[in-house]
Amino acid sequence: MSQVITDKNGVKRYLITLSVNGDAHTVLVKGNAILVNVLREELNLTGTKKGCELGDCGSCTVLLDGKPVDSCMILAVEADGREITTIEGVAANGKLDIIQESMINHAAVQCGYCTPGMVLSAKALLTKNPHPSEVEVREAIAGNLCRCTGYVHIVEAVLAASRGEIAPADQH
Repeated sequence: MSQVITDKNGVKRYLITLSVNGDAHTVLVKGNAILVNVLREELNLTGTKKGCELGDCGSCTVLLDGKPVDSCMILAVEADGREITTIEGVAANGKLDIIQESMINHAAVQCGYCTPGMVLSAKALLTKNPHPSEVEVREAIAGNLCRCTGYVHIVEAVLAASRGEIAPADQH
């Protein structure tokens, strides 16, 4: 539960604790601070991208209690005490996650701006449904806009990861 602190000018701030990628961070925020800004500016987790700031593009996607959300639409105080996963928390022990490896090997990354959000949306899908259909993959990433790839390689990468593969079939 956040603690309310009023400064000498009467401005209320909230002392919140965010569990980000398994680490607890206590930060002092204004009531209108949005999560993407706190992640980027206070915690220096710049893998979470800022795009439209309207919840339309998905570039700021993070996992909040395991579910993909647009962090530009979440107040930081709403995330107090909850588990947040950013792209920086997907790799483990210096090893990329299978979805990250698959995205690279399937040429699903071009400019890279949408990639963190795509990876997190795909990771949430594969956690919930380890063997999705192509339609389910497309539905899961529908909130993440990509202007470079045309989505074909992204969908192929997610489906390959669901089969435990990281390289395209023609490269085996």
